[in-house]
Amino acid sequence: MAERGIVLTYETIRQWCRKFGQTYANELKCRRSRPGDKWHLDEVFLTINGNRSYLWRAVDQDGNVLDILVQSRRDKKAAKRFFRKLLKGLEYVPRVIVTDKLASYAAAKKEIMPGVEHRQHKGLKNRAENSHQPTRQRERAMRRFKSGGHAQRFLSAFGPISDHFRPKRHRLQAAEYRALMQDRFQVWNELTGMKTVA
Repeated sequence: MAERGIVLTYETIRQWCRKFGQTYANELKCRRSRPGDKWHLDEVFLTINGNRSYLWRAVDQDGNVLDILVQSRRDKKAAKRFFRKLLKGLEYVPRVIVTDKLASYAAAKKEIMPGVEHRQHKGLKNRAENSHQPTRQRERAMRRFKSGGHAQRFLSAFGPISDHFRPKRHRLQAAEYRALMQDRFQVWNELTGMKTVA
């Protein structure tokens, strides 16, 4: 729709994500190249219907979203569940994980990924912190999430699709950016079965 200059309401976007988003997001995940071996993990709180939930997010060193998970807690059990979700379907483990000083990460890493280097520092996880910004913007546009399940469904589709259309522009020259976006729209058209508009 953005390619065609059509502006949609937040409710239309929510319904679209519910019906088609996860299918397209899964296809994009299958087509992407192997993620980096340095993972930045962070959690941020979301207020949903007056209750505090936590959005756990992992990105690689290039800022590509690896996975997200909405949970009601941020203890060791929640961290273990997030690690398992991250590693599901992967044929490798990361070389390094970077987190803040939340003790849950260290306790869960000790059991799930004992051989992985763990760096804990408040300033080292800026890449994950910055990755939360589009979620905050979308949360405001959607007029908040209605439930934890709603947030999980929407964000698990929104993350990969948003990443697909937001290459790291500051690292590219204009011609490279245009060529990359042309390739990405071609992939999108193949996924959605849409014919390219001449």
